[in-house]
This record gives sequence, structure tokens and C-alpha cells, in this order.
Amino acid sequence: MPTRQAPHERTRRPAAAAPRVAAIETAFPPYLYRQEEILAALARTTLRESETGALVLRKIHANSGVETRSLSLPLDKLVELARREDFTEQNRVWLDTAMELGERALLGALRTAGVRPEEVDAVFSTTVTGLAVPSLEARLAHRVGLRPDVRRVPLFGSGCAGGAAGLARLHDYLLAHPGQVAVLLAVELCSLAYQLKDGSVANVVAGSLFGDGAAAVVALGAHRDGGPAGPQLVDTHSLLLPGTEDALGWDIGSHGFRILLSPEVPALTEQHLPTAVHGLLARHALTPRQITSWIVHGGGPKVFTAVRRALDLEPGALELTRRSVAERGNLSSVSVLDILRAAMETPPPADAPGLVAAMGPGFAIELVLLRW
Repeated sequence: MPTRQAPHERTRRPAAAAPRVAAIETAFPPYLYRQEEILAALARTTLRESETGALVLRKIHANSGVETRSLSLPLDKLVELARREDFTEQNRVWLDTAMELGERALLGALRTAGVRPEEVDAVFSTTVTGLAVPSLEARLAHRVGLRPDVRRVPLFGSGCAGGAAGLARLHDYLLAHPGQVAVLLAVELCSLAYQLKDGSVANVVAGSLFGDGAAAVVALGAHRDGGPAGPQLVDTHSLLLPGTEDALGWDIGSHGFRILLSPEVPALTEQHLPTAVHGLLARHALTPRQITSWIVHGGGPKVFTAVRRALDLEPGALELTRRSVAERGNLSSVSVLDILRAAMETPPPADAPGLVAAMGPGFAIELVLLRW
């Protein structure tokens, strides 16, 4: 009687068949603000100059690591829009801005990869900061010149894990179609979801960390020639924890999107991230010490600490993450793609392993193993 194989042994593919990332392009709104300006606006509006609120903001400013963020509207107009509490209007602004940024990112990535829009066989999209039916990639398909028969896979609800989950789905699709081209589009306009009158710690923390932006990834199947040489998407791993649905996510209603952000998130990360990482790496006879590039969506300072402690990382291992947060803020699903784009500018030596990791609603952990 044959020995039963574990699921990861049954689905594992040879490294030579791995698809690769050819290009990543990011796009940001033109309204760039220093962190001090944004926090001052929060103090005047949400916290109404309260002494307790001012102490909270000073603590956040001291620890967040955020220096600048791009916003979808000028700050005064953003405050006015949020004050009206009109979800219809907020979502309209989200859609207009998302289309503009998404088009820029997608066409930029295709140009860098040397791929014509009509050569794209599949497009994945991820967002969690607005709603559109038809979805973003459907609205952009004809606008940017994708074929009418392009395969579309819209993703919604993955939140901060969406960038890593999207890369994982590119990997899966291109393993099955190694001669094809697939793209991922991530758009997150977090400022448009901010609740101006919600003085909860979760809302204030979110308003102090999150920024706006978009990213697009072009990936090529293993049998597809040409294009810049980028990292291979070798393997993926997902972990969904039961009983954690309220740890991270949205409370969606007539008010729009209200943040759910539990103080348990760093502890959940520290407890469960090692299980997921060691499980994935063990399939390839690797250990965390052998990973040369960590592409991690760290969320915020407490999650940075939890990740480093959980995996016993060197102090500089998350430098690219810290740089992205400092310059952009937390971009939700876009963050890991922005970090991976930066890593591709100065890649590690050939064949070095890397790891993409992101945590999101669920509570979920999404991992992608890279080979440079």
C-alpha cells in the first residue's frame, strides 16, 4: 500500500518551473505631507485638542517611524470629505483616484517588463479600501488595452496580506500556464476610509499610520522568454487562524469602513508567524538564517518588534520595510510590493533565497518564497 503524502509534498513543483517577477511599478497621489502636519489635523478634528489625545499622538509620532505620507486629496479637502460622513461621495473619490493610480502603475510595470498590454493573459487585483462593481481590473482592462478574453481574478478582503496573497496567486496561475504573462494590481487609498469623528485608539492609530498608493507586478511563466530578470516565485504558504475574525478588518456600514484593530495583533504575529515560516522553509531545506532578503509588511512598530523577535532576525533585516513605512506609511496590500520593488533595485546574489511575508484580516498570514 503506497505511503500517503503530505499536501505540500503532493503539490510541490521543481524549482526550474518557477515563474518570475519581471517588473514592479508603484504610483502615489501628488499630495505628500509630513507626519507632523497630518497628526496636527487629527488633533484638531478627531481628538478636538484634548490633552489625552495629544499625549496619544505624541507617543504615536515618537514610535511609528512614519515621516511622510501621500494622501488622495489635499489635507483640508480630505478632512472636509470625512466630516460630511457621506460614504457614497468617499467611495466615488476612491474609485476616481484608484483608476488613475492603477492605470499609471499597471502601464508603467508593463513598459518596464517589455510586455504589451495585449500580451497579458491574466490579471489579479486586490484592494480593501473601496468598493467597485465592475471591479478595478475590469474597469481598467479596455482602458489600458488588455485583451477582451483576459482572465480576471478580483480579490477583496485580504487587507494588508493582499500583496503577498496576490503574488501567491500569480505563482499558482503561472505554474499551471508556464508560457503566459500575469499581472497583479494593488490599490489602497486608506485615507479615504478614515472616520473623522471616531476617537477610538484603533481609529487614531490607523489615521496615524496608513497612507495611499498603488502597485502593479508583471510576472512571467517559466517558459516565457524575455523581460528583465527578477526573483522567481518558488513556493507559497497560507495560515488562517480560527477565532480571530475581529482582530483585524473593517466594520462596514452606512458610515463606511470603520477599522477593527486589536492590540492582540503583535502577539498573534509573534506566536504564529514562526509556525508558518518554518513550515514553508522546511519544504526547501532552508532556515530563517539562510534568507537573504526579508520582504515583510510590518504594519507598525509593535509588529516590527514581534516579527524580529519571532524569527530572531538581525537588526537590519527589516531595513527595507522601515524605509517604506518612513516614506509612505502603511500602504496595506501595496506595502510588500513597494518593498519588493526596492529590493529589486539592488538584488542579492543569484540563487539567494528571499521571503515575502504579510499579515492581514482573518487573522491570516501569507508567505511567498523567492529565489533571486
